[in-house]
Amino acid sequence: MVHAQFEQTAREALAAKAVEAKTRKNLSWKQIAEASGLSVAFTTAAVLGQHPLPQDSAKAVAELLGLDEDAVMLLQTIPVRGSMPNQIPTDPTMYRFYEMLQVYGTTLKALVHEEFGDGIISAINFRLDVKKVADPDGGERAVITLDGKYLPTKPF
Repeated sequence: MVHAQFEQTAREALAAKAVEAKTRKNLSWKQIAEASGLSVAFTTAAVLGQHPLPQDSAKAVAELLGLDEDAVMLLQTIPVRGSMPNQIPTDPTMYRFYEMLQVYGTTLKALVHEEFGDGIISAINFRLDVKKVADPDGGERAVITLDGKYLPTKPF
């Protein structure tokens, strides 16, 4: 049976415990994702409390991290999503994403609507990828791919 959370506290506490175990065991998110059989982005989001894991993945992640059966159960519940409180984020990395949406949000909206029409890009039927690439001018660049299904608005 599918179960859902009604508040974030339990998943936040589990996320903190899981990150502590990840750190103690010196594991990468990639290693945890390999155990889950799912993508790095989805597994990371799930362990951090933003998605439920399928049963086999929850068991594998909990075993790798040394978490108990209660954690296995909780990893499978549908969370209350949203990792930032309703305020401007203060963490520099999260703030930069907020800043990107402040600067480019209207541009993204205009370009999406011009290309597809009235609708949204799903964050449910969605893929995320983060890659590090060399910058031709020196240093490194982050390439972040947001790949969501387009859902048109339907008149009723």
